Amino acid sequence: MEWLNDMALFVEVVKARGFRRAAETIGIPNSTLSRRISRLEKAIGLRLLRRSTRKIALTEAGQRYFERSKRIVDEARLAHEQLDETLTLPGGLLRASLPVDFAHVFLAPLIAEFARRYPDIRFAFDLTPRRVDLVTEPVDVVIRMGEPPDSSLIARLLARLPGGLYASPRYLEQFGEPAQPEDLARHECLRFNAPGSARWTLRPARADNAGETLEIAVDGRFCLNSVGMIRHLALLDMGIALLAEEIVADDLAHDRLRRILPRWQTTPVPVYAITETRLLPAKTHCFIAFLQERLARG
Repeated sequence: MEWLNDMALFVEVVKARGFRRAAETIGIPNSTLSRRISRLEKAIGLRLLRRSTRKIALTEAGQRYFERSKRIVDEARLAHEQLDETLTLPGGLLRASLPVDFAHVFLAPLIAEFARRYPDIRFAFDLTPRRVDLVTEPVDVVIRMGEPPDSSLIARLLARLPGGLYASPRYLEQFGEPAQPEDLARHECLRFNAPGSARWTLRPARADNAGETLEIAVDGRFCLNSVGMIRHLALLDMGIALLAEEIVADDLAHDRLRRILPRWQTTPVPVYAITETRLLPAKTHCFIAFLQERLARG
């Protein structure tokens, strides 16, 4: 069954995108690693990698073999981890990609609470809006707001966050408070830089409030791609912001922002935990379950 070990080495080479980096990670000579992969290709009877002096590339057969092999290797690793975790609390390094503003404003206290609950887990967080490749990058879980674009990954819904309209008391003193959604057209609206951001969709905040969903055209001098910056400009009296309630909870409690048009809310924003596989080590499973429980509690 030596080819099983070679399969695991092949997976590491693909994940590292090269023999040299994989050899350094595994701790074996580069020449030995190259010879083991060549032996695996000979045993299979197919070329898995195209090699050049600077990089490697998967063949069509290599891509199929990698997709299946990675799951086998992950499951074997998970079996060992779960045996270890029967004796101790979940531990090890948890690598997660988080949305920048949501992490700063809302997730940080939850992460602190989780860290106190599981003292044997260490953390490596990448705060970025970019699309993460869960197959080749060393990331255990990705937290994202909005519907996930890639159906081949495993997406677990953590929560749906309702949103509302908010402005600072000083802004409302200067420019007046909108009495109905149509009044937003006459105000400075802090818009998120995304398709359709020039129109805000509003719906009744409560089920017993009759009325159809409204599409309101809005405008303003600021168009941004940062939820945190939108919130900050609203605090600086620069306009009306459309934000998830959790983002502004502390501002509302201290009267730095006020809810306007309270009978209306935006379409709830989904928050997902995305993984490459359903086979999760305890550290990742506990992190996702914790966020589900805490976000649902609000």
